[in-house]
Amino acid sequence: MSDVSSANLGNERVLYGYWRSSAAYRVRIALHHKNLPFENVPVSLAKGEQRSAEHLARNPQGLVPALVDRGATFTQSLAICEYLDEAYPDTPRLLPSHPAERAGVRAMAQLVACDIHPLCNLRVLNYLEAEFGQDAGGKKAWVARWLHDGLAALETLAEPVAGDYLFGDTVTLADVFLAPQLYNARRFDVDLAPYPLLRRIDETLTELPSFRAAEPSRQPDAQ
Repeated sequence: MSDVSSANLGNERVLYGYWRSSAAYRVRIALHHKNLPFENVPVSLAKGEQRSAEHLARNPQGLVPALVDRGATFTQSLAICEYLDEAYPDTPRLLPSHPAERAGVRAMAQLVACDIHPLCNLRVLNYLEAEFGQDAGGKKAWVARWLHDGLAALETLAEPVAGDYLFGDTVTLADVFLAPQLYNARRFDVDLAPYPLLRRIDETLTELPSFRAAEPSRQPDAQ
């Protein structure tokens, strides 16, 4: 794994995240794929550590991930992944060089980051329980509703451009966002049978060392 002590880094790089956070999962994939060593520092969402004064100083939203790199702190997984691609251009790229292709990859990643994930994350599910009395079954139904909506669109977007991966035969930002989202879908028992293309690509991704190293079960705070 690429998790190393920051004392050994020429430029300290620290990822503050949570093992089961799909947003932190994305950044772990990007870091591993680009062969960028980092220290993995857990912030327990289960214990509410994301709301501590210490973490709010890193991320005023009280969310994970937060990445410290070259003395600066970055938030929002999509912005972090694009920063890594721009700041380290000599490592494997996650965005194509052609503007039209780059826009296509970004559209897929944003479909996940902006349209699916915000409706299915922990704080929304907690709100549904606290304010509307939704039990586990109700929350699963909510997640399934929005996952199916987004995954159906993603399957259609990918069909004309997919190769080994979502956009051609090279891993892109779209794949970095796909794998954690399907992990979440399985957590909530969402039926993925309607999405054979996404499932096929996800199976390919799980064989890559960078994706395996980023898996939630392999993180130091996994429960």
